[in-house]
Amino acid sequence: QVQLVESGGGLVQAGGSLRLSCAASGRPFSTYHMAWFRQAPGKDREFVVVISRSGGMTSYADSVKGRFTISRDNAKNTVYLQMNSLKSEDTAVYYCAAGENYGSSASNFDSWGQGTQVTVSS
Repeated sequence: QVQLVESGGGLVQAGGSLRLSCAASGRPFSTYHMAWFRQAPGKDREFVVVISRSGGMTSYADSVKGRFTISRDNAKNTVYLQMNSLKSEDTAVYYCAAGENYGSSASNFDSWGQGTQVTVSS
C-alpha cells in the first residue's frame, strides 16, 4: 500500500480557487492510478476525478468538468487538484486515493488519505 496525505483545503468564497495536494509515500508512486473523491455532510462519497499512472489519461465527474484539473508529478510523488470557479455545492471533505485499476469506482482504490475539508461560502 501507499500512504497518502492531503493538504490545501480551506474556506473560500464562491467563484474562488483552491489547489489541493496529495503527497504519497511507500510503494513507487508511478505504479498507481490516482483519484480524488469527496464527501459532503449527509451524502455518500462521490467520485471527482481520476488520473492514470503516467498522467496521460484523466476522467472527470460531470459536476466538476471544466472547473477542476487534476495533475501529477511522479518525481515529487504528488497529485494535485486545481479547483476553480468553486460553488457552494463543492463543499465537502476531499480524499485522494491510490489504486491499480483505472476508473471512477471507489472499489478501484485501496489506499486513502485522511481527507481535507473544503468549504465554499456563498
